[in-house]
Amino acid sequence: MPSALFVISEEGYWGEECANPLDELRNKDFDIDIATPSGSKPVIDETSLNPDNAFVTEEAAELAQDLHESYEGIQNPEPIASVDSTNYDVVVFPGGHGTMWDINTDSHARALLRDAVEGDDGKALVVCHAAGLMAFTRTSDGDYLVADRDVTGFPNAWEEDLVDENDRLPDGRKLPYWVEDEVRAAGANWDADPDAEENVIVDGDLITARGPLSSSAAADTLLSELGDGTSIDN
Repeated sequence: MPSALFVISEEGYWGEECANPLDELRNKDFDIDIATPSGSKPVIDETSLNPDNAFVTEEAAELAQDLHESYEGIQNPEPIASVDSTNYDVVVFPGGHGTMWDINTDSHARALLRDAVEGDDGKALVVCHAAGLMAFTRTSDGDYLVADRDVTGFPNAWEEDLVDENDRLPDGRKLPYWVEDEVRAAGANWDADPDAEENVIVDGDLITARGPLSSSAAADTLLSELGDGTSIDN
C-alpha cells in the first residue's frame, strides 16, 4: 500500500492545501500519517474556512472543516521528531501563514524534506507558505536544497495585498520573513506566476504548488509523478 506523511502547522495551516491532497490520496488507498511539530493537534487558519475569501470555495471549506474535525490522524498526530521520511512514498507540507512560525524553521521538518528529496525513493510536495521551509533546508553536503531548482510558492505580489506597511497580517502578527525573498536568496529559480489559474512545478523529487487554488492540481501532479513508484516496502 502506498504511504504518505502530512506535516501540518500548529500555528495555522490553510485548510484546502491540506484537505485536497489528503482527500485525493486517501481515495487512492494511501496509508496516511499526520505529524505536527509537538504532536499536538494542528490549528487551522479560520480564514481558510470562509468562502467570502477570494482563495476559498464553499466546497473546499466544507471538506477542510470536515477533515479537521473528524479525520483521525489530524486529531492524534505524531511529533515530527518521531517520524522518518524514508518510510513514506511522499511527504506533504501544506501551507498557511502558520508554517512561518513553526514548520519552516523546524530542524526535524528540514530533515524530512531533505531526506525525501535526496533519497532514492520518495518525493516531497510543498505548498504555498510552506515553501519557506526550502529556504532553510540544506543538503547532506551543506548546500541549499533548492539551489538551481525550479520552484513555486506564495508570491510577494499576493503577500503585499495581505500585510500593512509594517508587514503585519490582519490578525496582528508580523511576518518574520517573506517566503519568495528567502527562497530566491537560497538560489532557487522562483516561478510563481500570480496571474495563472494554477501553478505547480516539478523538479526531480520536489513538487511545489503556489497556493490554495493549485492544491488539487498539485495532488494530481503528485499522483502522476508517483506512477508505479509507490512500492516502498514499509
